[in-house]
Amino acid sequence: MDIQEHSLQLIESGVLILALLLLRMMLKRTVRNFAKKIERLEHRTGLIMKHVDFAVFFLIILGLILIWGVDFRNLGLVMSSIFAVIGIAFFAQWSILSNITSGVIMFFTFPYKIGDYIKIHDKEMACEGIIEDIKTFHIILHTKNDEIVTYPNSMMLQKGVSIVKAEEFYEQQQELDKNKEDLPHD
Repeated sequence: MDIQEHSLQLIESGVLILALLLLRMMLKRTVRNFAKKIERLEHRTGLIMKHVDFAVFFLIILGLILIWGVDFRNLGLVMSSIFAVIGIAFFAQWSILSNITSGVIMFFTFPYKIGDYIKIHDKEMACEGIIEDIKTFHIILHTKNDEIVTYPNSMMLQKGVSIVKAEEFYEQQQELDKNKEDLPHD
């Protein structure tokens, strides 16, 4: 390889990195503006930002591999091996991918937010409580019985969910606490 070809690859690499970092900045700004508009918490927005960072990092690595002329036969072998392993892992744990995708979908379309009291209408195990946190794979609910329940994001999209006023929950919780205090102590 001569110096001109290396110079061209360096310029292409710089343009690729600059373009993808610019795309990352625009995507992050769009997500922040969307989050402010729909009143999402910063923690929740941070999870989506991590997904954007991962995607941009992946695209930069892939672009650099292509620019620097990795032999496609070898690249094809490596990529097919990686995707085979990932495919088997996701097949074994398909719910991981489903929950991550559901978490992203819920960020943009989820009508609930942290602090809302919800009822999940599930025939097998109905659940209700205050949403304490929304993670990449699940939501965390605090129930009336003072239990912490994790509920998979993918199930949240499949089940009916009702929003109940949080004030009603707090009133009931205070009443339960008061009843506990009134009980005779041993």
